[in-house]
Amino acid sequence: MGEMVRIPGGTFLQGTPEWVLDMLGRADQPFPREWFADETPQVRRAVRPYLIDRYPVTVGEFGGFVRDTGHRTEAERRGRGLVYGPDGWAEVPGACWSDPGGAGVIPDGYQDHPVVHVSFEDATAYARWAGKRLPTEVEWEFAARGEEFRLWPWGDCWDAGNANTTEYHAGSFTSYGQWQAWWKDTCAREAVVPRSTPVGAFAGRGDSPFGCGDMAGNVYEWTATLSHLYADAVRCDETVRMAVGRYRVMRGGSWMNLRYQVRCADRMHGDPTGWSTFAHGFRCAKSL
Repeated sequence: MGEMVRIPGGTFLQGTPEWVLDMLGRADQPFPREWFADETPQVRRAVRPYLIDRYPVTVGEFGGFVRDTGHRTEAERRGRGLVYGPDGWAEVPGACWSDPGGAGVIPDGYQDHPVVHVSFEDATAYARWAGKRLPTEVEWEFAARGEEFRLWPWGDCWDAGNANTTEYHAGSFTSYGQWQAWWKDTCAREAVVPRSTPVGAFAGRGDSPFGCGDMAGNVYEWTATLSHLYADAVRCDETVRMAVGRYRVMRGGSWMNLRYQVRCADRMHGDPTGWSTFAHGFRCAKSL
């Protein structure tokens, strides 16, 4: 099972300062300022020491769990999984953790890639088997940036060579249309599989202050935290309010995202009742 990093206790301001939202509102990215408002206001948090996986759980590690327990993921039980093809999200027969693009559609060297097509239940079952648990949202963010605010795990200056995002593969985009054109061209030339990279591929460049890797991009990661707002009065996208009290917070962004969605404080909200895709996975934590 994966190597773990000891995270010391400390205090920090969770979330994003207003100047970052102002910056995002002016930036060449397709989302309105309100899309990111659930990251505000900043809230002071105290963190006790804990352990967290250095990298997301890999396909090989998840395979060991399956062999030992006979676990069948929710995607396997459905017989299909969510894959983003040339025309958007689609349920693809046979798509699951071992065949991310559909039955028999597997990238080369896939055992060292982050496992995907795992629901909240699947991730929780693996963590329990491993004698661990899912990290809380607070633990995840603290491990990603430490006590000081920083946009990305390595600092405030973007470098496309530090993380697996669409900009690592194809340069920057300023609209969804540009992204979609790139993805359609990619799908026409290559198999429709995750553009994930082996865990640790950016070690030494994209690591957090504590030495945790792949906390920006590669795959989104489940946390144990129920979706909530940092303050009830926040004016944010209505889809976020619909998730409050029902969904679970996800962190880190993925290979499908731009630099703005792989920041340490960025939040996504995932349905824990069976939902999984070929762009999100998880890492584990452990109390001390």
